[in-house]
Amino acid sequence: MRDAVVVEAVRSPVGRRKGQLAEVHPVDLSATVLNALIERVGISADAVDDVLWGCVGQVGEQAGNIARNAVLAAGWPEHVAGTTIERQCGSSQQALHFAAAGVISGQYDIAVAGGVESMTRIPMGSARRVGLGSAYTDAILKRYHGVEFNQGLGAETLAARYDLSRSWLDEYSLESHRRAARAIDEGRFDRQIASIPLPDGTKFSTDEGIRRESTAEKLGQIKPSFVEDGRITAGNSSQISDGAAALLVMTSERAKELGLVPLARVHTATVIGDDPVTMLAGPIPATARVLERAGLQLDDIGAFEVNEAFASVVGAWMRATGARADRVNVNGGAIAIGHPLGGSGARIATTLVHHLRDEGVRYGLQTMCEGGGMANATIFENLSATG
Repeated sequence: MRDAVVVEAVRSPVGRRKGQLAEVHPVDLSATVLNALIERVGISADAVDDVLWGCVGQVGEQAGNIARNAVLAAGWPEHVAGTTIERQCGSSQQALHFAAAGVISGQYDIAVAGGVESMTRIPMGSARRVGLGSAYTDAILKRYHGVEFNQGLGAETLAARYDLSRSWLDEYSLESHRRAARAIDEGRFDRQIASIPLPDGTKFSTDEGIRRESTAEKLGQIKPSFVEDGRITAGNSSQISDGAAALLVMTSERAKELGLVPLARVHTATVIGDDPVTMLAGPIPATARVLERAGLQLDDIGAFEVNEAFASVVGAWMRATGARADRVNVNGGAIAIGHPLGGSGARIATTLVHHLRDEGVRYGLQTMCEGGGMANATIFENLSATG
């Protein structure tokens, strides 16, 4: 029976908005990551059947099927195809699901899954501001009683529903920065990061969003972003970022033929829709569904990556599932590292599969909320782990 394994996973360091990656075209950023991926494995790009690439802001420099443009910019053979996927923040996690399904079904021998977002060069929401009408028709507005979907208000709803105080959200955010800083200092990201050449001739090699100097007092002084006297602020939300990541997917049989040792097997993958007004609660039912389909219990999972779109998303998920906090986002998350929308699913997957290998953890689970009230969930299995 065919399976799908990840034999390598790489990512760019994540840049702040208007930071180190501000002058790098998202096509070129993607191409650099693609080449770093195959160079580390030691295979020819000629062997890749398709590149499935997540991207949310498909306008301007990220329009016109950025996956195909990245393949061409990387200098890969013209027969290597590419397609771009948009499932909001879960775009590149969905790309991985499609790549795994394609490999398992026999449509692909070798596929690349990943994604990119340059939120500096293509600001969030750009595709909706081109003056061609609203994405929400009267039928949608009528169904939800005229309430327009807003992720910030959804984050506030989760905080209230699960009794997550402003101080809890801020402390969680501080811990994300502490964990990410520790991961950098201990070299945990070194093997997963591909340095990005910059126009000035230097190279960018380290995530630049971590705030080592942050304190509870500083976070407490930040004004709420969406509601007066609210709990959600810029300090306990994900950062606006630039970045890309990619994973190489094939069957375990093919990996063995090539002399490659997989980082992890894609054990189970799923996606679910949820209330689009609350919008951000999808990871809770997605986790329940993926565990049921995998035949696993929550305690079987040794590491979780829950995208830190907002601290309240992770807090709500932990309280609803009962997951151990010391297994969740152990190397920090999007609050500290950043959230380059279309690249985040692949960035998180890259961090997770490397963690499974480095720490000898058998099962890891990744999930993230998505615009429109959806969520993907993926379980990876470290085939070399004994327990």
